[in-house]
Amino acid sequence: MPHAPGSTLQPGSSTTQQRRQHFQPPETPPASDFQRQKYIAKLRRNSRLPTLRMEEKKERNQTLVDVQGQNSVSAETPIPLLTSYKLGKFQLSHRVVLAPLARQRSWNHVPQPHAILYYSQRTTKGGHLITEATGVSDTALGCPNVPGIWTKEQVEAWKPIVDAVHAKGGIFFCQIWHEGRVANTDFWPNGLAPISCTDKPLTPQIQSNGINLTQFPTPRRLTTDEIPQVVNDFRLAARNAMEAGFDGVEIHGAYGFLLDQFMKDEVNDRTDKYGGSLENRCRFPLEVVEAVVNEIGADKVGIRLSPYSTWAEARDSNPKALGIYMVESLNKYRLLYCHMFEPKRETVGEKCECPHSLFPMRKAFNGTFIVAGEYGREDGNRAVAEDRADLIAYGRWFLANPDLPTRFTLNAPLNKHNEETFYTPDPVLGYTDYPFLEDTE
Repeated sequence: MPHAPGSTLQPGSSTTQQRRQHFQPPETPPASDFQRQKYIAKLRRNSRLPTLRMEEKKERNQTLVDVQGQNSVSAETPIPLLTSYKLGKFQLSHRVVLAPLARQRSWNHVPQPHAILYYSQRTTKGGHLITEATGVSDTALGCPNVPGIWTKEQVEAWKPIVDAVHAKGGIFFCQIWHEGRVANTDFWPNGLAPISCTDKPLTPQIQSNGINLTQFPTPRRLTTDEIPQVVNDFRLAARNAMEAGFDGVEIHGAYGFLLDQFMKDEVNDRTDKYGGSLENRCRFPLEVVEAVVNEIGADKVGIRLSPYSTWAEARDSNPKALGIYMVESLNKYRLLYCHMFEPKRETVGEKCECPHSLFPMRKAFNGTFIVAGEYGREDGNRAVAEDRADLIAYGRWFLANPDLPTRFTLNAPLNKHNEETFYTPDPVLGYTDYPFLEDTE
């Protein structure tokens, strides 16, 4: 599976490479409560800089970087990102959101105890967190070690993670997801072909490291009669998320995955009621929204969209019209929020500025509007101050800085993320070992 836009891999240090070579994930997670506590305690010991070797601490300190232009706002001046916000019934203490980030550390698609520490590290009282993309069924996944929420075992595994976030006063939403044709047959039951709105496969693509080539199987076009079953998978996933204790769910309708495939006219070549016109192409995603809203309530439902994104060859000839149509349709369901991705990178290493591309959707949507897209401290503040967004979702900066709201408050330097460890299965390295500000002083 190709990585999301901008996920270029960087060479790791010799120390990092040595630790990766020695790590082998256990075949099964600790079973008893006692074993789990020992396991978590070990992760905690290994996850903070004071317990690392001195050379590793020196190496980490050398990765501290400043966000471009962040010094334009003083630490003493109240800044928009750090103001409170009412998200439906949830009172947020700031507007810095943990974006959903694929981490691929859920062995056998079951969330693991090390996720307790990972998410709790990034929790503040009144902070809003969104989980990594979480599969709605055994046919929703196309890459290794991503979590699911369709089995009882998975639901039970999520519970202590949710409890840890709630114990620190966080608001936690589960992002529910289906990959569609952006999948590998190796991860599908019995080697079946992945499903989509089309039978057109993705062309082989260079991975974000600029070297490896990803091949994609030919997908199977869903029949009209099969689509309600996929809608039902999302509904059941939402129900399971509430059973696990989550505060709500975010429907993943972005990044060229299944729902986005149906919406984009350069992918969707159907001639039935789910293809052709803009209304028809959006019918399936809106059926998912309706089913989830009916199951758990609109006040607990958000959605992520990326009308301008072209990742995984999911392009649309009129992304502005698509985005406006979707948010106007979502208004009918009174969704809690719409979370939109604003692309600022056409290819690896190339950034483009498009600060107002989402503004028409922001104006058209009646609920909370969250934006994401390589924001830093300064442009995040500006987006809130100019009323182009209510909340800003941070991905890689939050991944590498578990205390990101504190650093933004103090205008402190930020840890640089190590992209080589984004998707490794190590339960500590590149996951829970990023230093807090007090560890670097």
